[in-house]
Amino acid sequence: MRKEVEALDITDVTANWVNAAVLAHQIDERIKALADLSDTPLFFGRLDYLHAPGVEMAEGAEGELFYIGRRHVHDAAGDPMVIDWRAPVSQPFYRASKKDPMDVGLRRRFGYTGGELTAYEDEHLSDPAEIARTSRLLQQEIERPRVGPMRDIVATIQPEQDEIVRSGLGGTVCVQGGPGTGKTAVGLHRVAYLLYAHRERLARTGTLVIGPNRSFLHYIEQVLPALGELSVRQATVDDLVGQVEVRGGDDAAAAIVKGDARMAEVLRRALYAHVTMPTEAVVVVRGSRRWRVPAYELEDIVRELLDRDIRYGAAREALPQRIAHAVLVQMERSGEAPDDRVQDAVARNAAVKAAVKAIWPAVDPAKLVLRLLTDAEFLAEHADGVLSEDERKTILWARPVRSVKSAKWSAADAVLIDEAADLIQRTHSLGHVVLDEAQDLSPMQYRAVGRRCTTGSATVLGDLAQGTTPWATRSWSEALTHLGKPDGVVEELTAGFRVPTDVITYASRLLPHIAPGLTPVASVRENPGMFEVRQVSGPADVVRACEELLRNEGSTGLIAADARIPELAAALAEAGLNHLSPGEETTAGTRLTLVPASLAKGLEYDYVVLDEPQAVVDAEPDERTGLRRLYVTLTRAVSGLIVTHGGPLPEQLAG
Repeated sequence: MRKEVEALDITDVTANWVNAAVLAHQIDERIKALADLSDTPLFFGRLDYLHAPGVEMAEGAEGELFYIGRRHVHDAAGDPMVIDWRAPVSQPFYRASKKDPMDVGLRRRFGYTGGELTAYEDEHLSDPAEIARTSRLLQQEIERPRVGPMRDIVATIQPEQDEIVRSGLGGTVCVQGGPGTGKTAVGLHRVAYLLYAHRERLARTGTLVIGPNRSFLHYIEQVLPALGELSVRQATVDDLVGQVEVRGGDDAAAAIVKGDARMAEVLRRALYAHVTMPTEAVVVVRGSRRWRVPAYELEDIVRELLDRDIRYGAAREALPQRIAHAVLVQMERSGEAPDDRVQDAVARNAAVKAAVKAIWPAVDPAKLVLRLLTDAEFLAEHADGVLSEDERKTILWARPVRSVKSAKWSAADAVLIDEAADLIQRTHSLGHVVLDEAQDLSPMQYRAVGRRCTTGSATVLGDLAQGTTPWATRSWSEALTHLGKPDGVVEELTAGFRVPTDVITYASRLLPHIAPGLTPVASVRENPGMFEVRQVSGPADVVRACEELLRNEGSTGLIAADARIPELAAALAEAGLNHLSPGEETTAGTRLTLVPASLAKGLEYDYVVLDEPQAVVDAEPDERTGLRRLYVTLTRAVSGLIVTHGGPLPEQLAG
């Protein structure tokens, strides 16, 4: 298939060089999308239908056989050999059961090792004599070692996951899922499905995946390309709002106020305070004639633009045309016949421009935010009745700043500037946005993301128990409201495929303290996993625990409070153990990653050593946030976990 595309000759099929360049680019992208993966099989399943799909189930009608894979594959004649997992005919591979066979006589799963076919397993779904059983191949694939970045899960998608993956483009879906429930993979596969089902529409409007940090994006970046989808952009929230350079930071109290949705009203008031009602008439001179638009008529025009609730910048652009129209009405009354060119000329008249500048001045969003954060009177005036005096004092900068460029902006400030920019000029909306680790966003960050999909839909992924910011959301309904998608549907995944039973049971002791009422994850893995809590006397003992785990196949992560990372790095170097940083790809020679607790979210390793749980808790501004961070670090292991501690363990883990 790739060679067919490479052999295409477009010399005589394009009308001009622009069309030729576009077509050449499309062919190049198609070739990239058809890249072969040596360790990835072309198919992983087979469906034997009792009757050909789409044909009436008449007696004696012949069935049909389909191979299911991650990509559509056809032969030299163009006949399909492998059906894309996203096609409707593939759906029973994920949803058919003994109770509801969906007209499938046989479902076959294929097992592979290093890209070579090594096993297969059959289920006769329509045979009443055969009892339902757990698939061994499915279990082995779920429990396989994690080496390298995240892979696709097309061979192991479960019915409840498939339902979310195939949900329509029009609606927003929020997936609440505990550790190891596959919510990130479900979100990425939903994007792949939507691109398959609505390719032309999303090609025009665009798709975006938003992750919590660069390490996480690097970890997931190969999932969609492996499914042939190369057009999805990936970014962090900081990337989206990066109109200024972030060189400073906020304490928790200031960040909470700046991230509060009430700041949107403060910004709106401060912006529209620049609009002043006209007190003088506008006099336009054209040739020997003078045309006068009185102040009261100008005021009517300004009030009408304010009442229409359009963007500040759009209204400012409309104002000179409205004034020019008023002049043209006078011209017509006097017997002249002006056209659009005359109106444009009047709109560009010096007197009209001067009036617009005085009435509706241009506003720079960064300068607006800078004034709010540095001018106590300006902030008090526009935050009156919205923010308390203490809240205003919390966000005011202690020292004056000379300019936007010299200001040490924080990440929360950048979000405020993005909000102000949207009040002035509408932000471009995409067709679909995936927001992962969404529980950590502030209301203002939700608004920033929501602006990117006002005319599209979203897939929101997260776990309320893993909210590790002081402003973490309390409920998904609240988050969806700030996102601008209050009608979004909340789905919950509770079946754990990644974290072993003993590990998730231990971590779930924290749930009553960090997310009361949340359903604990129930591991579906048959292997309970290796788990141990070990008292140690120093870093050397922690290194020995890492060495023990590295004797196993797969990756190992050493997770610790950020402040302890330098000491542990020195201990690993002294022991001659090479290690990677989060997001770096493991190799056969280096399978150990040293992970600061603040970057652990979303990552996974076959085996984990968690150093000093109490230090992880103490590193956060409050106990609840600290316990949530601990919950995250406890649930990064796929096969085994050793918890090492020299000091006491948090009392919440007792029992």
